[in-house]
Amino acid sequence: MPDFIAISDLPRFLDQPVKLRGWIRAIRSSGKIRFVELRDGTGDCQCTVEAAYAEAFAALEGCGQESSVEICGVSRAEPRGPGGVEVSAREVRVLHQAEAYPIARKEHGVDFLMQHRHLWLRSPRQAAILRVRHRIIQAARQFFDDNGFTLIDTPIFQPGAAEGAGTLFEVDYFGDPAFLAQTGQLYLETAAMALGKVYCFGPTFRAEKSKTRRHLTEFWMIEPEIAFYELEDLEALSEEFLSQIVQAVLTHNRADLELLERNVAALENIRAPFPRMTYSEAVDFLHDPGLHEKLEAELEAERGRLGEIRKAISETETQLGQVTKAWKVEKLGNDLKALKEQAGELERWLANRPAHIEDAKNFQWGKDFGGDEETILSNQFERPLIVTEYPREVKAFYMKQNPADPRTVRNLDVLAPEGYGEIIGGSQREDDLQTLLDRMAEEGMDPEPYQWYLDLRRYGSVPHGGFGLGIERTVSWICGLKHIRETIPFPRLMGKMMP
Repeated sequence: MPDFIAISDLPRFLDQPVKLRGWIRAIRSSGKIRFVELRDGTGDCQCTVEAAYAEAFAALEGCGQESSVEICGVSRAEPRGPGGVEVSAREVRVLHQAEAYPIARKEHGVDFLMQHRHLWLRSPRQAAILRVRHRIIQAARQFFDDNGFTLIDTPIFQPGAAEGAGTLFEVDYFGDPAFLAQTGQLYLETAAMALGKVYCFGPTFRAEKSKTRRHLTEFWMIEPEIAFYELEDLEALSEEFLSQIVQAVLTHNRADLELLERNVAALENIRAPFPRMTYSEAVDFLHDPGLHEKLEAELEAERGRLGEIRKAISETETQLGQVTKAWKVEKLGNDLKALKEQAGELERWLANRPAHIEDAKNFQWGKDFGGDEETILSNQFERPLIVTEYPREVKAFYMKQNPADPRTVRNLDVLAPEGYGEIIGGSQREDDLQTLLDRMAEEGMDPEPYQWYLDLRRYGSVPHGGFGLGIERTVSWICGLKHIRETIPFPRLMGKMMP
């Protein structure tokens, strides 16, 4: 008999003796047979234990969800089972009988699940999200490795702001003030002057007092920086980069996407080239009466959908009052809760949508796009939308002034479709020393702490640029998640730092 094998490898050992170890996801009895749903982190399978194998059958007595076991048996094809394989157990060794597991198969509220995040990760849905996250990171690294980039580790303790002083986390650094990194970009620029094509990947921190579904206080970014690149080069790089990431997930994690009930067809559209517009064109687009008519029609359609959901709630409540079997009561109860959550979410959306449409109609040139404007814009396209040349007043000091229109900078934001908003933000950097000093003076910045950064413009300055991709927002989009808190193993939100 082979050594312990992974459940994901079971199809290679059909009709052979196998040894598995893992955790019991569920167990039930039917007369003289016990059915054990076993997971080991690579997959799930069903194991059957017959009473004829008395010791194995008895060993499972008292074992509940998340008890850990070793099982020896014979595998066979079973199309109805998870993974298409079933194991007829001959021997069972209990490693640990778990206490009553706090996360049952019934529905739990998000607050409860977040309090038990360390256990919630074991659920099939959360495990699928983490596998997709892994693939996104792997594909991102692979892209840069294959294209001649060098990985640079940038500091987490930094002496000042790169994105805006109002979102800094201050810490005591041996008696001096220091700040948790908002980005590795400024340091990455120095490495690009040495190595040409570089990238960093690490945690970043924003002390932004926001509780929206798109915000975390600690998140991960992968940031390339390239010497001799201008805005148009960054646009091409970003669409090629995103396309490769999405295709990697579709190739290797299709089963995870299906478990998450993700619309895979929408992801299959994600290939270069992406649609493009300037900020000014986007503002005109928001003012277009044709867009407003379309948005009003969508609003009316969603009102109709809410009516259908409310009807389904009423019908489910009626059914619930007529059934007595425990499993049916539990199923209908879960269905009812899911319907009510859908209705509540849609009601909130409908309550806010008219104001969002009105804001789009009256949007003034010079303001930064918020989540609502990004959602409206990106929802009009099946592929990510690249928006360039924003007003300089709403963008960071290091972005290069646009020679064709000094009111704007040479930047880009990439907005994911389906309302997920910005997932990439970047720019060509200002490479002229005096222009950069003038901009810092406008911002009221003391240039002294940035002399090392200004040296890049004194010694061999060249056009250069880069961007940052937020891993969590990308995971949220690709997985089709409603809230960013599920995209990272242990989310840090305003007011939440446990577990």
